[in-house]
Amino acid sequence: MSLVATVVAPSRQAEVERYLGGFFDDAIVRADAHAADYRRLWAAARDAASGGKRIRPRLVLGAYDALAAQGASVSGRERADAEPAAAAEAVALAAAFELLHTAFLVHDDVIDRDLVRRGEPNVAGRFALDAALRGLERERADAYGQASAILAGDLLIAAAHSVAAGLDVPVERRRAILAVLDECVFAAAAGEHADVRHAAGVRPGEADILAMIEDKTACYSFSAPLRAGALLAGAPRATVERLGEIGRRLGVAFQLQDDVLGVYGEERVTGKTALGDLREGKETLLIAYARGHAAWVAASGAFGRPDLDEAGARPLRAAIEASGARARVELRIAEEAAAARTAIAAADLPAALEAELLGLAAEATRRSR
Repeated sequence: MSLVATVVAPSRQAEVERYLGGFFDDAIVRADAHAADYRRLWAAARDAASGGKRIRPRLVLGAYDALAAQGASVSGRERADAEPAAAAEAVALAAAFELLHTAFLVHDDVIDRDLVRRGEPNVAGRFALDAALRGLERERADAYGQASAILAGDLLIAAAHSVAAGLDVPVERRRAILAVLDECVFAAAAGEHADVRHAAGVRPGEADILAMIEDKTACYSFSAPLRAGALLAGAPRATVERLGEIGRRLGVAFQLQDDVLGVYGEERVTGKTALGDLREGKETLLIAYARGHAAWVAASGAFGRPDLDEAGARPLRAAIEASGARARVELRIAEEAAAARTAIAAADLPAALEAELLGLAAEATRRSR
């Protein structure tokens, strides 16, 4: 288990789960006034939001709890009176980021034309399967599934903004949090669009891939939750900005490690196949570094083949290693983690938050899932 999972109290994590459960229960009841399939759409969205590491809520709560305890928002008797209400708003904000994350996963599956996630039919897959069982031909059934997933993702993005807009905090603070949320959605769309462009045949270089990672993953997964939690706690602007930079570094390190695990990870540990990125022809930093090397040129004919099997993947993995690409990416991960540690040390953060973030920096270089 990561350190971030141990620093945030289990009771706080349970509060987020209760909030999400109540949110989806209410939405499903509201959907009953419309159509049975619409109710099922919300049920599918609820299932899509279940499980996972909950790292974004933990970062929101980690930043908020540590900075609020330091006395960043209020002090003395006023603070004691305000704490219960403010803590509840932190849980709501943490849940908003999880709703946003679920929305992006649902939309990602549509873009990638995936019908399965974590070994089970995803939102698109559930509705495509149901349509097929009703007698629709495959193409129309898949189109229904994709449309359903697009709508589910749209609803969850709107819900994340609605939750943040309803926070019972001073108006300027709420506006600042909404600006962070809007910024990370804007950036994530830019990163996703770049990723799709790369998949369409534009061969990206190192700078292109790192920019895509910052936009698509680092902003909404690390930087924005930390900044939003700090803003809710009333932290100084300088602290918010420092947390944003720390989150950016951590996000890049984590995504690069995900890319390495996507090719070299063990499925029994990661929970996902190590063939997916190679079958898809995913343009990661591993591929950008390997491209042009004789070993990769010789093996690359199998890259991007939908029918790629383990035997076909072995030469690709060997070529990436022979080119030095894996070692270069792992060095870059270590550099990003080191830069994050330097930024953490200079940020003058509460001890609990500093420990949490240092734990994440260490995890980025050694995790296996």
